[in-house]
Amino acid sequence: MTDGNIPTRTGVVGGGQMGAGIVHGLLLAGSSVVLLERDEAAATAARERVQRSCDKSVERGKIADAAEPMGRLTTTTEAADPADCGPVVEAVPEDEQLKRDTLQRVEAVIGDDAALATNTSSISLDALATSLRRPERLLGLHFFNPVPASKLVEIVIATATDETWRERAVEWVSEGPGKTPVVVADSPGFASSRLGVAIGPEAIRMLEAGVASAEDIDAAMSLGYGHPMGPLRLTDLVGLDVRPGIARYLERELGPRFAPPQLLVDLVEQGHHGRKTGRGFYDWNDAKEKTA
Repeated sequence: MTDGNIPTRTGVVGGGQMGAGIVHGLLLAGSSVVLLERDEAAATAARERVQRSCDKSVERGKIADAAEPMGRLTTTTEAADPADCGPVVEAVPEDEQLKRDTLQRVEAVIGDDAALATNTSSISLDALATSLRRPERLLGLHFFNPVPASKLVEIVIATATDETWRERAVEWVSEGPGKTPVVVADSPGFASSRLGVAIGPEAIRMLEAGVASAEDIDAAMSLGYGHPMGPLRLTDLVGLDVRPGIARYLERELGPRFAPPQLLVDLVEQGHHGRKTGRGFYDWNDAKEKTA
């Protein structure tokens, strides 16, 4: 379904933290969304996740009520249900084989006129494209967390991506979810993850070495460089458990400077994943954040 050249019905595969955030952002932008999950329990959990996000948007005065956007959300476990959507955005966990399998299943049901997108923050699109019948319509749509507040979508162009799909993606990002698109070539970490993984781990190493507190390191970047928030707080919000996999991938591709810091590895192994578990570099269990 489209409004001129802009699709008004979007598919999202995977309703975890990132997938639910993408759905939330699309609903607030006026799109109808089909959210595909692996089973009924996951679909119910994903819908509840989006509902909580929409309720928070009401509390913040962003929307009048949650019923209207939630009425445009369809959650399903039927693989064929996103068939009339475009684009369909894969947002499953950052595992290459899982993404390959998911993209293959989606490609088998979507229409010829639908773009196939992955929200990967680091995995090579050229590698993912080798499993597809029509690699020319695969591209990256890398959303940023929290999606409704973020102004950016990184559009990643693989070697096989056709120029027509690139142009349509730029138009959709601008006119659909209403974000600012930046276009980058498929390369390790693209632009945003590569820069983010350079800054974030260095901040963790500084904390590990006792250079400064988490609050002061974050204040240095937010006040000194104009970042909306510091790298340690941002890591807590994104999830500490997300960072090591990306860092190790970039370490393999680009060298040891991207290796995950030991403090990050230790916190993840201890189950401290940031805001979602109550503790990361900050303590999120209290109303007032305290350094962990």
